[in-house]
Amino acid sequence: MSKTKVLIADDHVLVREGIRALLKGYDDIEVVGEASDGAEALTRAAELNPDVILLDVAMPGLGGLEVTPELRKTVPAAKILVLTQYDNREYVFRFLRMGAAGYALKKAAGHDLISAIRAVQRGERFLDPSVAGAVIDGYLQKESGEGDDTYNSLTEREKQVLHLIAEGHTNKEIGEMLGISVKTAMAHRANIMGKLDIHNRSELIKFAIRKGIIDIR
Repeated sequence: MSKTKVLIADDHVLVREGIRALLKGYDDIEVVGEASDGAEALTRAAELNPDVILLDVAMPGLGGLEVTPELRKTVPAAKILVLTQYDNREYVFRFLRMGAAGYALKKAAGHDLISAIRAVQRGERFLDPSVAGAVIDGYLQKESGEGDDTYNSLTEREKQVLHLIAEGHTNKEIGEMLGISVKTAMAHRANIMGKLDIHNRSELIKFAIRKGIIDIR
């Protein structure tokens, strides 16, 4: 029986080690590599040609939203399974539209993660049960035209972060200016991109200009 080759992409060493230890107990799954950010995930995916890529959302440099389209081009046969702490339906919509095969939550990792890996490897979609209902509700809301303006869906903190990103500040600078950690700044950026259906900085800047958030004069 051939094994499902898995690449783990997460910026936390302990998370990667925990997932590796979990998967080691299953004969049909093999961890072939790890990556600590999106850029490394691209490189490792090209080298290892994994069957399944476990992908975190918020990572330094290229995050999950930004690297997913590139992974789809680099290793089109690989199944991307998002593994994250964020039970955010905007994320789910965005990742699925970009070609991800599934969306799982870290808090439910364990047997559910094994089921998710096996499901996407079989060519099925996998959605964590705790987000599936929200996804259906969101779809029905959009179909009925009840969706809110995307900018207004941002929290006040997310609007502050968007403004600073559009001005060209790095995650580190944003963290220092707002008194938050770099990881929190990265998480806000990922939230913003998910809610606005945007996956790179240049599109964020264009959005900010259209909305009058920044003035380019």
